[in-house]
Amino acid sequence: MKQLTTKLTSKGIAGSGLPNDYKKAIAEYIWNSFDAHASIVEINFDVDQLGYLNKLSISDNGEGIKIETLSETFGNFMVSMKTLSFSESYIKGKKGKGRFSFINFCDKAIWETIFLNKTDLLKYKIEIAANSLENYNINDAVISKEEQTGTKVHFENFTELSAELLDSEEFNLFLCNEFGWFLHLNKDHNYKISINNIELRYKDVVETTEQITYRVDEWDFKIDFIQWKYKFGDKYYSYFLNSEKKRKYSKPTSFNNKAIDFHHSIYVESNYFDPFVETQQDGPTLFNNTTQFDNAFKKLIKYLTEFIGEKEKNFIKEKKAIELIERFNTNNIFPDFRNNQYDKFRKQDLENVVKEIYSAQPKIFQDLNNIQSKTIVGFLNLLLDSEQRENLLTILDNIIKLSDIERADLAITLQKSKLTHITALIKFLENRFNVVEVLKTLIFELEKFTNERNHIQKIIEDNYWLFGEQYHIVSADKNFEALLNNYLEFLDSNNTKPKIETLTQNNKLIRPDIFICRKTDLPNANNPDSTIQENILVELKRPSIIIGSEQFQQIEKYLRFIIEEERFNSQTRIWKFILVGKSVDSYIIDQYENQKNKGKQFLVQSIRNYEIYAMTWDDIFRFFEIKHKHLIDKLEFKSSIIEELESKGITLDKETSNILTNEILKKV
Repeated sequence: MKQLTTKLTSKGIAGSGLPNDYKKAIAEYIWNSFDAHASIVEINFDVDQLGYLNKLSISDNGEGIKIETLSETFGNFMVSMKTLSFSESYIKGKKGKGRFSFINFCDKAIWETIFLNKTDLLKYKIEIAANSLENYNINDAVISKEEQTGTKVHFENFTELSAELLDSEEFNLFLCNEFGWFLHLNKDHNYKISINNIELRYKDVVETTEQITYRVDEWDFKIDFIQWKYKFGDKYYSYFLNSEKKRKYSKPTSFNNKAIDFHHSIYVESNYFDPFVETQQDGPTLFNNTTQFDNAFKKLIKYLTEFIGEKEKNFIKEKKAIELIERFNTNNIFPDFRNNQYDKFRKQDLENVVKEIYSAQPKIFQDLNNIQSKTIVGFLNLLLDSEQRENLLTILDNIIKLSDIERADLAITLQKSKLTHITALIKFLENRFNVVEVLKTLIFELEKFTNERNHIQKIIEDNYWLFGEQYHIVSADKNFEALLNNYLEFLDSNNTKPKIETLTQNNKLIRPDIFICRKTDLPNANNPDSTIQENILVELKRPSIIIGSEQFQQIEKYLRFIIEEERFNSQTRIWKFILVGKSVDSYIIDQYENQKNKGKQFLVQSIRNYEIYAMTWDDIFRFFEIKHKHLIDKLEFKSSIIEELESKGITLDKETSNILTNEILKKV
């Protein structure tokens, strides 16, 4: 053997940016094989009796390393003959550094290479040691007995490598991601990588595929689109293949700079590319002296851009936008919404708008910290609540500069979202209108068949918004002992079930109809360092009962129970007790007059932080109608429930009350 020397020192080579782990190091040798026009690369390793890595080699059927060019390849560290002899954009060994990658995991690399020298196949060895990278040893070339060119590199004296690493799913997945696009590009020429005779299954990292044909002018183009599961070792390219399925040109897609994990490749096959000759400066050139600005080629590129763009939008909407919403919910980016039907609707509306905006322009929400995300989402929520959706585009344009196309796309998206919002709002309001109309029918038309527990209470449990959007239901038709436990669990910020409390009072089994409270505390006017918890107990009476002194005394018992129960009687809580019936008698009317100076409508008693109210169902319904009068009048909802029942042959009896109750509960 004779020793030759490179033009750099070992220290200079080691510090030149060589791969930093075994996977990338081995990938360098595989790329070297493909750069040498190999179609088959085989990785083989075995272990000794103790289970330690014994041998590792990478072999290929490429054209070998010509001995007469060694001074320009192994001798010139940062120059590769591949860049002098090929123009393929996928050549990876342009800097000639890959041959030194072995220092990441072993002490020595030995190449056995066979190349064609005129009419003979010649064979020789090259050796490089990690402690002397500037020197490489070769022996004289001899005529080879093999009938195929190729190179086999052996590695010796392993340092940071084991059989477990080479046999791992991580290594296999890395190779699939690194070489999948390239193997698919050359699948019709039987390109493959194998590990211990098992072929690499690169299709395992394919997310979706689609094959279509596009015709422009007189040319047919077979298009093969692949979306990959993971980021891979190349940019996202459109590859153009001729009728022999050989790559004649490749062009980066327009989607390389978006950090949304849309990993893709597109392969286009046509005899249109047969005369293509790629040049370093001018891109693809046709023999008839036209260029990539040829009309057919321009139409093709435009179509591919639109095709990939549509794929990206679908990917964002069906996957990434959903992931964004999940992440925002996990990180508490969305404003707090109460647990009632109206707020559920508002939150869903906000989520839909965020999802649509992200689908139209992902970069609006990219690279934002939680505070920035909360700010943008908070602005969106304020605008949606004020119905000023037309201002969204202006605000977003100030946050991030949008192109004319992006602005147009986003304007369409917001308009669609607005239409969806209006449609949902109408449906939402109609459902509430129907609830009120059913209650009216049960109370005024079916009075003698309707009772509080089987009909009215069931409906109110699911529609307690009638008493205020800001409240959350805590208990319905439960005794005070159960009510207390539900209340403590509801208030627990850690969402843990509280210890079961046992009440000792004789009347602990009293069952208030509805108990609701608001979890967001109110400001305390008497103490700026404190807040007030607001709670409501509602007692519903059947239509046939007129609210008077007897019903008032029942509510007073509830009040006294709360006052005397130490777990309930904090001065930082307000308690409101509401009696609801079809009508009130003169006793209640006198109580209204007695409390008139307090300035609170329907108030019949006020003791410290405890208040009792008496309301009629007509009062409740009037509040709903006043609040929504404009929309109800415009939308002209139908309210002839009795006529509808009679047209269906349904008689007005006890069963009718059950039917109406069950029907409205299904729709809620």
